[in-house]
Amino acid sequence: MPHLQEITAEMQRCIQRCTECHNICTQTITHCLMLGGEHADPSHIGLLMDCAQICETSADFMMRASHRHVKVCGLCEDICKACAEECERTAGGDRTMMLCAEACRRCAESCHDMSGSWL
Repeated sequence: MPHLQEITAEMQRCIQRCTECHNICTQTITHCLMLGGEHADPSHIGLLMDCAQICETSADFMMRASHRHVKVCGLCEDICKACAEECERTAGGDRTMMLCAEACRRCAESCHDMSGSWL
């Protein structure tokens, strides 16, 4: 049975970025629903929900020092990149959308680092 990983400073930073991304994506869902139009499109809202959930899951895996965090962080990176691109595409200067995109990019970057750290 694989042993648990030590929670490193790099993991702590990634946990923080995942938690921040989860929070902003969750807040952005409400913001988008209030904006309406393409912001409230089910595929856009679904992507924000997916991003929020995978970020929370990634943070949980790392907090538990699970050796499986590598795979979860890889998936989190992919979803965060897609969410950042979508938020930028639909932002049209909207501050909340841009903050969400920035948080998603930071999280994707940290998750990228984590997904290759223990291979």
